[in-house]
Amino acid sequence: MFHQRPSRPTQLHNRPEHPNPRLQEERYETSVPTVADRVVQASLKLVLEPIWEADFQPCSYGFRPNRRAHDAIAETRMLASHTYEWVVEGDIEACFDTIDHTALMDRVRLRVKDRRVLALVKAFLKAGILSQDGARRDTDTGTPQGGILSPLLANIALSILDEHFAQIPGGPATKEWERRKRRQRGQANYRLIRYADDFLVMVSGERDHAVLARETVAAVLAPMGLRLSEAKTMITHIEAGLDFLGWRIQRHRKRGTTRHYVYTYPAKKALNAITAKVKTLCRTDVNRPLPALLHRLNPVLRGWCAYFRPGVSSSTFQYLSKIAWYQVTKWIKRKHRRMTWKELRRRYCGGGWWPTTATGQLFDPGRVRVTRYRYRGAAIPTPWTTAA
Repeated sequence: MFHQRPSRPTQLHNRPEHPNPRLQEERYETSVPTVADRVVQASLKLVLEPIWEADFQPCSYGFRPNRRAHDAIAETRMLASHTYEWVVEGDIEACFDTIDHTALMDRVRLRVKDRRVLALVKAFLKAGILSQDGARRDTDTGTPQGGILSPLLANIALSILDEHFAQIPGGPATKEWERRKRRQRGQANYRLIRYADDFLVMVSGERDHAVLARETVAAVLAPMGLRLSEAKTMITHIEAGLDFLGWRIQRHRKRGTTRHYVYTYPAKKALNAITAKVKTLCRTDVNRPLPALLHRLNPVLRGWCAYFRPGVSSSTFQYLSKIAWYQVTKWIKRKHRRMTWKELRRRYCGGGWWPTTATGQLFDPGRVRVTRYRYRGAAIPTPWTTAA
């Protein structure tokens, strides 16, 4: 008989180099299951994921096979370019910590009838957390962050929102000619884009329709024990722009023309986070060699640029390149305070200007070529797709 052990909590700060959502400095608690528990959770996920993937809606992109944040951004850009101009920026208060266990288990039972599997899922939810002083704290709500099964369970809970928007009049199932008729009659059309607990409701209509959509979202989520944050759930026009998954999405007039286009580029929060990370890394002990600094710094820069490459990011990359160069050269000057800049260039830049070592050089964001990530829509494959 398997018994789920309480997880040990770990206090984490949001990683500022990570460009995805929740960029503000906030502290959250993640529980770390034991090795045996992780093995059981991984096995259970292999059973549950194919079952629920058959039911999940195309509007959901987070923690799903072959889907990524870029797909969510591409769909947002596509819809904003086609009359979906009002946006409800959804923010759920402490989503992973407040999901009602009873409501979640009711949803799991809709597709899973095996009592042994249901008992395991319930055991993971009720396992509790072992505090640092050894005391056990029971968990009556939420899915423990850090568990292998937690993202799937969160998607199962939040899929109630996906299903609602998939079937409402004016939703994605509505025919194109019917959507046009609705707009002629003054009615709105709606599309939901969700990445884990971050979501947007795109509205082709008026602001009043967006207000109604926000109220509808709150009513749909309530049975799951979830509440929208009144302060952070905003209604925005695409002309004013919005931040989503680290990106800034906004409609601008193209320079030299009268045409307007929807552009996607790194949000200020994401840029501030990566510059802060670069500065933090370059405050390390100057007694360490330059290759050790670059070994830590280069992966951070490379990963950030890879995430923001499919966008209008060239000028941002150039700016980040200057920041990285300035911080590294500043670190070199602190390391050798009595050497002239000419001597430092000869020693650390090969006589040039860019910091270089025998094993490589400082990664240059300014040399990264931007690309375009095309909207894939229904063409996104799943690992369980079978040939006809």
